Amino acid sequence: MMTNQQLENLREQRGSEIAHKKENQVSRIDDCLYVVKSQSGNGEYAVCQVDNELVCECPDFQFRHVKCKHIFAVELSKSLREVTKRITPIENASKCVYCGESEIVKDGVRHNKHGNLQVYLCRKCEKHFTLNLGFEGMRTTPQIITSAMQLYFTGESFRNVQKFLKLQGVKVSHVTVYEWIKKYTTLMTKYVEKIKPNVSDTWRADEMYIKVAGNMKYLYAMMDDETRFWIAQEVAETKDKHDARQIFYQARWLMKKQPKTFITDGLPTYKTNARRIFPEAKHIRQITLKGEPHNNKMERMNGEVRDREKVMRGLKKSDTAVLKGYQLYHNFVRPHEALDGKTPAEACGIVIEGQDKWKTLIQNASKNKTVAK
Repeated sequence: MMTNQQLENLREQRGSEIAHKKENQVSRIDDCLYVVKSQSGNGEYAVCQVDNELVCECPDFQFRHVKCKHIFAVELSKSLREVTKRITPIENASKCVYCGESEIVKDGVRHNKHGNLQVYLCRKCEKHFTLNLGFEGMRTTPQIITSAMQLYFTGESFRNVQKFLKLQGVKVSHVTVYEWIKKYTTLMTKYVEKIKPNVSDTWRADEMYIKVAGNMKYLYAMMDDETRFWIAQEVAETKDKHDARQIFYQARWLMKKQPKTFITDGLPTYKTNARRIFPEAKHIRQITLKGEPHNNKMERMNGEVRDREKVMRGLKKSDTAVLKGYQLYHNFVRPHEALDGKTPAEACGIVIEGQDKWKTLIQNASKNKTVAK
């Protein structure tokens, strides 16, 4: 006869088997509802969060009033997604920025118009480096560049950013500000695409019209429901005739998974490609403005882009760095009230440390690029 503790340990072990050893066993429907498939394969059970506690509809929980294996599986599944990856700023020379070894020595000083930079030599990998990583050859300091990026993505125009920098004693043109954004957006995008965020199993997609060189275009975007993480984007020439398979493939490749629930409006291209590229997903298409199901979270993100576009008075070209840069800002820099002040990246388990998150991202992106060569 097994004791109560032994029975609980057995249920926890079986819950672990459900969460770890079998794929697609635990499905998140929304913030408070999960569906767990039976181990025997003869059905599934709903696990709900009520007053910060999980309850299950299985006989173990309903009649024996014990914590069942399905609740253990949901708890373990949630904890697996909460593993945090920390991206730290590179601010001291205690270790080599390339190989991480501590066998470094000072090896001269580099002089430029904005001051002197100490040069270090790693005796292990025999590479020289400075703490100006990512900003080599720039005529202004990292703080000026990242401040300009922050000002621009929070709503200022290129010319307003130029006027602000002039007050700081930095004379640059508005074109230079755009070149900074273009350069570092490309660098950071290649870096963050290698980092897999822990997104949920429910994704949303929507489209919105934007002006590009005075012509009407459409921005397709895909977002994670739980964390508000902006997964992928694509600019299209038309709405009704556009084949959105590219953004579907892009999202699946970047996230290394498929959603289990996919929420869109009734646009035919979503139905066609969801069936083809996300075959395991439940596709919800009949959305409403009020009640359930709705796509309000996606509309909120569209509003952010619309506010940014009004200041720019439209985009100059479809492949502009501005949209990718705003995606980086949305995911990694901008705190969201709906996420209790976290960024979507932090909600996905990616923490950008340091007061200047732009600088931290640029430093690590530059380091990653150099090591990959």
